Amino acid sequence: MVANFDDRRRALLWRDLWIALAEAERALGLPIAQEQITAMRDHRDELDLERVAELEAKLRHDVMAHVHHFGERVGPGAERIIHLGATSCFVTDNAELVMMRDGLELLMDRLWALLDRLRAFATQHRALPTLAYTHFQPAQLTTVGKRAVLWAQDFAYDLENLAALRERLPFRGAKGTTGTQASFLALFEGDHARVRELDRRVASTMGFAQTIAVSGQTYTRKIDTWVVNALADLAASAAKFGSDVRLLAHERELEEPFEVDQVGSSAMAYKRNPMRCERICSLARFVHSLASSPPQTHAHQWLERTLDDSANRRLVITEAFLATDAILNLAVDVVGGLVVNPAVIRANLGDELPFMATENVLMAGTKAGHSRQELHERVRRHAHAAAARMKQEGVANDLLVRMRDDDVLGAFVPAEPIDAGAYVGRAPEQVDEFVAEVLAPLLQSHAQRRDRFRPRVAV
Repeated sequence: MVANFDDRRRALLWRDLWIALAEAERALGLPIAQEQITAMRDHRDELDLERVAELEAKLRHDVMAHVHHFGERVGPGAERIIHLGATSCFVTDNAELVMMRDGLELLMDRLWALLDRLRAFATQHRALPTLAYTHFQPAQLTTVGKRAVLWAQDFAYDLENLAALRERLPFRGAKGTTGTQASFLALFEGDHARVRELDRRVASTMGFAQTIAVSGQTYTRKIDTWVVNALADLAASAAKFGSDVRLLAHERELEEPFEVDQVGSSAMAYKRNPMRCERICSLARFVHSLASSPPQTHAHQWLERTLDDSANRRLVITEAFLATDAILNLAVDVVGGLVVNPAVIRANLGDELPFMATENVLMAGTKAGHSRQELHERVRRHAHAAAARMKQEGVANDLLVRMRDDDVLGAFVPAEPIDAGAYVGRAPEQVDEFVAEVLAPLLQSHAQRRDRFRPRVAV
């Protein structure tokens, strides 16, 4: 991702655009010799960023510094056709769209790896009962695998969203100084058809199926809001996952990977802090803060353009991609090494299982003809009394005993020990169905991404 957005990549994309423009102009009849284009191709990689910096210090214009430097390399024969008919945004905007497109591809590779690992984890633990929480208070039971597919569903939506955005992303194309294509119309002596074909050919050469229909000097900055908001949305999915793992680490039910020699705390040697998930959440907060900037940039683009967008966009777009890339790198690493502690999960279930059994007691009593409201009130009184003893005296949960002694509820109370698996509902089946009907087809539709990404451990 760093290479995708670095200065050398940007400069070489500008040269690719100049070559694509010259080739299209020649093919459409402008007096450009093949030798001139060949010279541009032959010297395309001869890039001296220090020389560019010298020229920019003199010219105070980044694009013209690169035009002059490329001209020095290709020689006077080809120098005069570089940037022919174009404005600075021809290279700056189009190059940034290429980098965003390729950045989305890299993120989708990482999402594929993450979803593949979540699929394996969810399948392995599809039926392992665990406490579910609402308000971070024990609620009913779920399974470890079901919780994992909740995470996977968010990331699956993100993959679909990025894929749709990738297809929707237009090219700026060859639109001229204020978007009217006047310079190109002059070059082609008023031939509108050739100007439109020039726009199409340059876009096709750079791998885009469409160009934006109309533009000012820049493409509409609304597109940047689409991209950065999509990254922020993805970051939110990761932060939800990271926060859940942190909460479960507190319960000692689930832990992120922890290396043999890893130190959890400089003072408390016993600690195993969820530092990777904390870093995911921290970086997600940073991406969310960046997402507020593109709408402001879009809102303040005066008329056909103003330059107060440039420095902001180079920071915001690049940093949003880099941070999201780091988030996904961490998430893939964490999921690949998640530690499940079944004994702790069973112990945490122990005191809560009698509460979990109450809903089935209500259902059985109601089916037998009793008033659901009357049963509910009886269960409520016994449950609060049992919980009070647990809190005040530190004793075990005696709710089942209390309900068995109740002259109405007693007939519907399950025998001990309670089978936790009987209270997870359709959670295991929901895992199977989600994996088979949603996740597997999605991953198969992106099968080309398999093995494209390997996480860098402990970034």
